[in-house]
Amino acid sequence: MSTDNFSISDIELAARLRTVALDAARQAAPILRDAFRHGVERENKTNAHDLVTAFDRQSEQIIGEHLLAAEPDSWVLGEEGGSTGNGSIQWIVDPIDGTSNFTHGVAFFCISIAAARDGVLLAAVVLDPIARLEFTADAQHAYLDGRIIAPSPRPAQSHANIMTDYPSAEALVTDGDLALETFGSWVSAFATVRRKVSAALALAHVAAGWCDATIGFDTKPWDVSAGALLVHRAGGRFQGFSYDGRDRPAHEAPCFMALGPGAEYPVLEASVQRILAARKVAWHAK
Repeated sequence: MSTDNFSISDIELAARLRTVALDAARQAAPILRDAFRHGVERENKTNAHDLVTAFDRQSEQIIGEHLLAAEPDSWVLGEEGGSTGNGSIQWIVDPIDGTSNFTHGVAFFCISIAAARDGVLLAAVVLDPIARLEFTADAQHAYLDGRIIAPSPRPAQSHANIMTDYPSAEALVTDGDLALETFGSWVSAFATVRRKVSAALALAHVAAGWCDATIGFDTKPWDVSAGALLVHRAGGRFQGFSYDGRDRPAHEAPCFMALGPGAEYPVLEASVQRILAARKVAWHAK
């Protein structure tokens, strides 16, 4: 995600893609805002923890149509609709990241849109429709409501706050006692551990300096791509981790850790290594 090899045309392209993505998110946001806390009906997608609503689908359709019309040389990877279109620019879209919060009336969910080319992230938008916050990034900076984000160095581990959705119900099955031991180590090591159920918005809060770190396992590209670029452009660090032997860009990896500027949290580093080691053993045993 470095800008070291970006040409002037790349920088201009990223700026334009940022504008296109923001316009798309702004079109979908009022629909989610109007529906919030008004008896949204939900369906189980894979299980009772993985939900979808008609508004997820409607939001994705609105966003996808705008993106493809504004950038014909592109295609959309959406959480609900899969792949649509054909071109050199990839849009990675989560129409509602935090659907569980949306359906339960918890005001912590967002629209997440990232643009990539050849596996390199170029632009990002994370829009919080309830707080009306617009986090964006291009090839040079991260922004909040159009102003450059430049958070101060993060505090020491014992004074830091983190966000995580680990362990999920699925992770408890996969990782067993290690999952609970890991979560317990975080509760002991950090000032606060928050479970917010939206990886994209948690990453945006790290970029803004409101959260010091976030970590997740079993994520998808639409969960983290936009937030990954936000963190990086704000001076933080985003790392992707795999346990299946596949070589892939960090935002496509199934596990991640994101830290604010200057943050060094050994307990998170150790947790990643323990969980990945256990999962690698299980993966090779299949």
